[in-house]
Amino acid sequence: MTALFALATSLLWGLADFGGGLLTRRTPALTVVVVSQAIATVVLGVIVVFTGAWSEAGDQLWFAAAAGVVGPIALICFYKALALGPMGVVSPLGTVGVAVPVGVGLFLGERPGLMQVAGIAVAVLGVVLAGGPQLRGAPVQRRAILLTLVAAFGFGTVFALIAEASTTTTGLFLALFVQRVVNVGAGGLALYASSRRGVAALPEGGFPWRSLPALGFVGLADVAANGTYVVAAHHGPVTVAAVLASLYPVVTALAARGILRERLRAVQAAGAGLALVGTLLLATG
Repeated sequence: MTALFALATSLLWGLADFGGGLLTRRTPALTVVVVSQAIATVVLGVIVVFTGAWSEAGDQLWFAAAAGVVGPIALICFYKALALGPMGVVSPLGTVGVAVPVGVGLFLGERPGLMQVAGIAVAVLGVVLAGGPQLRGAPVQRRAILLTLVAAFGFGTVFALIAEASTTTTGLFLALFVQRVVNVGAGGLALYASSRRGVAALPEGGFPWRSLPALGFVGLADVAANGTYVVAAHHGPVTVAAVLASLYPVVTALAARGILRERLRAVQAAGAGLALVGTLLLATG
């Protein structure tokens, strides 16, 4: 049961990342984030009502609100990085954000084991190698790496905040709902501000109604992944669930290779692989 739901988490997260990056190639990243998260907010609101999760409201929801502020920034950076590509490098690098919860644990007095120390070192090496020779004289590649690292830090911060915002399954639904309400609010304000500055909020052809199902899938896949991860963690060892759920970059990379026919340089592929290995070491440590 744990393996099944954890692998489902990887599949959903991986496809959501691929879909978000692909949509951003045609639609502004901020618009993709706001619309997809708005759809997810509606669905989560229904779940909260039917599960009675409102009864678990408390001061801990401030952590969820803070995650809602950080989340849109991380998603925008990540989707822009995926749009710049290649996805096979960007997606694995995004997983190094798991180092943030580790850092929070250190601050609170925890001491990492040898496995976690090795994971941090391997992940950092992967970040360096993933840029490859293209880091020189290639502004787009430098920007993609920078955006990915900012997104990774943001994702890690969100994970740490959400962990503090809930202790039960229904509490998690409420925390995710609050997070996404703030996501949409903050993203909507940013979208309005950018449009006032003359930045296009929509493609030249107007709102991409044909992309609405894909936008809905991106938002709902992210919500579903959180749910399947909770189920996996509740039915078996959290370590097993975390390791298997951390494989989602592989799904994104395979989708990019199979659909977009992306080709990676050897050093980039090695760096992406090391980043993923480092993440798994951190999860198992």
